[in-house]
Formats: sequence, C-alpha cells, structure tokens
Amino acid sequence: MTEELIDQSPPPDPDPIQNSNLIIHPRRVPFEHGLLPIQKLVFTDPIQTLAPIKQKLASLATNHRVGSAAISDALSISDDHARLVLETLSSVLHCETDPLVLAKPEEVDSVGADLRDLILFLYIQSYKKLLPRTHKDSASVADVWPSTSAFDGYLSALSPIQLVRSNSRRFMPSPTDEEAHQLSYLQKHIANIISLLAEPVEGQGDDSLVLSMESLEHIGFLVHYGDKGFDVPSLSQATPFFANSDPDMPAVPVPASQVNDWLLKDIASALESISNRISGKENGASNASDQNAAMADSSVALNKVSSNDRGPCIIEGVSKTSLFKQASDLKGRSVKVANCHDSVIYLLAPLRYATVYGCSDSTIVLGAAGKAVKVEHCERVHVIVATKRICIANCRECVFFLGVNQRPLIVGDNHKLQS
Repeated sequence: MTEELIDQSPPPDPDPIQNSNLIIHPRRVPFEHGLLPIQKLVFTDPIQTLAPIKQKLASLATNHRVGSAAISDALSISDDHARLVLETLSSVLHCETDPLVLAKPEEVDSVGADLRDLILFLYIQSYKKLLPRTHKDSASVADVWPSTSAFDGYLSALSPIQLVRSNSRRFMPSPTDEEAHQLSYLQKHIANIISLLAEPVEGQGDDSLVLSMESLEHIGFLVHYGDKGFDVPSLSQATPFFANSDPDMPAVPVPASQVNDWLLKDIASALESISNRISGKENGASNASDQNAAMADSSVALNKVSSNDRGPCIIEGVSKTSLFKQASDLKGRSVKVANCHDSVIYLLAPLRYATVYGCSDSTIVLGAAGKAVKVEHCERVHVIVATKRICIANCRECVFFLGVNQRPLIVGDNHKLQS
C-alpha cells in the first residue's frame, strides 16, 4: 500500500529551484531606497551589535512587532529618526499585506514593524554602494561638486558636468555590476543574517539553530527567485525544505546551517552566471567606447525589464532633446533616469519607485510614485512628482514641485534647493 501511494504521488516539481531558469536575485529596492544617512545605524560589526539590540527589541515587542518608541530606546536615536526608520522600512518591504505597509500615517507608530524585518533593515545599513571606476584623466574633468554621498560616507560620484565633458557614463556601475555587488555583499553576510533570524533548539543552546518557514520568508526582504519574466512569489516555495508544505499544518523548522548552505550555493551560481554574461559582452563589444560616445550625444538607452524587482527601466544619456514615455512604454514598476542633460523628460506612468541620478539642466516629470523617489547628484534640474516619500541628496540649484505624503528627506551636501 505504501509503495502504491508513493508511485501515485506527483514528482517533486513544485521545487522551482530545480528549474534552471530560476536564479536568485537581490531585491534592489532595499539597497536603492532603504539606506538612511543616520550614523548610529551604520554598524562596523553588524552581527555583534545587532544581536543584543534584537534581544532588547524582543523584550519591548508586542506580538513580534515594535513601534517607534521601542526603536528609539533600543538604538538610542531620536523619536524623529525612529519614525523615519519605520516610514522608510514600510516603503521597501517585500510583503504588501504587512500591517506597516497598510497602516495610515497616524497609525505607523502604533502598528510598528515586524522585528525580523526591522533587524534585516538595520543590518543592510552597513552596505556600501559600488564605487564608480576612476577616470584616467581626472584633472580634465575637474569640477566643484559634492564628493561625499550621504548614504555611504565615501562615494565620490562624477558630477553631471564631468559626465558630459568626458563621456564618463561608461565609468558608472551598470545595473549588472550593482546586482553582482549586492550578491557579493549577501554572500559575505548571509550566515550572520540567518543567525539573527534563527532560534536555538530547546535544550541545546546556540549550537543548534533552526529556521522556521515563517522566518525564512522574511529573507525575502533581501532576495527573491525568478527569471525570464517568472518570479516565485513565496521564498519558501523556492526551497527544497518547504516547497510542498501543507498550509494547514506548521512546517517543521530546518537547521539554519542547511539554509545557509543552500543560499550560498545559489548565490555563487548567480554570481557565476553574471560573470559569464559580462565576459560575453566584453568579448563581443570591440567598439564599446565608440558606441558609448555616440549614445552620449542624443540617444536613449531604455532597458525594459519584466514587472519584478530585478531592476528598473533605465532611461540614460538623453541629451538636448525631449522624451515622452507612457505606461505602455515602461515595462516595470520602477524607473531610473540617469546622466541626462539639457532635456525635458515626461514619464507619465504610475510607478512604485523612481530614481533620478546625475542629471543636469533638465526638467523631469514623473507619474505618481506609490512608494518612493530618490534624487541624487543632480544640478539645475526641475523635478515634478507626486509620491509617498522623496529623498534628495547631494544636489545643487534644483527646483522641486512635490506632492508628498511624508516630509521630504534632504541629506548630504546640497546647495540652493527650492521647493
């Protein structure tokens, strides 16, 4: 009878990771929009610092959730900064049904954040952005420009004028470079991250840590599985541990070391895939410099991606022209406008996230952004947008026409901003 039941059972196909088309990806949004320029949140040794902070937060939590008062107490930050932590976390959470995401502005403090999401959010505050490649003749593109990013403390970015003078767009990290950088960061820190989410087996102490299916789902704040237009909606369904779990019965926790090995293997595989893609492009692009120079004049590099979190639609290198895009032209939930000069750009589509980076002497009109907008390293740019929250960093002589739900966050070295 047992053999007959086994024979009739379906093959373990629901384990999507067996599908070679599915690759692990970092969630771009927390690294792009979730970093706060609050020095007390940047830990030199996150695991050593966050372990006792987690214990203190747990003692102050109600149903595994912590409000701004508990965050302020545990992290020794002001009430305003604690509120900013909650608001920023709500804008980059992976779970759209989380109470913090659904909370009204006046409810944010009382609803609070899930402790596990908060710990992951605090951990990645130590992430450092990928540095641009240095221009070989920096003196020829010298310019007075805010040189320190408010988000990582040392990123020295080329100004829009430098980019125009030197055709230095090719020195800026590509989305593929950034994805590899984020994966490398996760590869280095995933063991610590898992240990912060894991729980000791009763009676065996910290030497035997296990991870529940519910806790595993929170790692979806940082990574997701999918490729070629298909995403696995639940992280547990991408695992060999919980893919066939009965939703009506609690799944048995698995050893944290097993989850760590599984994630490390898939991260290494994804990094190898990215490396192969980059090598293939370099080998087949002998005239890349000439192509870049031509694009910098008056063209649009629009990278259309499917509706997932792997990356934004990129509009780059628009110069001395007008550009109009509507919803049907932008195949994704986010957009990045980068290194555009002396242009007028209309993106009249509903968005979740938008980034305006390294633009100058331009007018940029964005459709309503439901989550967040970031404007960084821009000069003499007019930005017109309605959004839930906006962060402005290291800009000068810019004018903002804003419809926002939350007070704008203006950080870094800014000069002569108008709103």
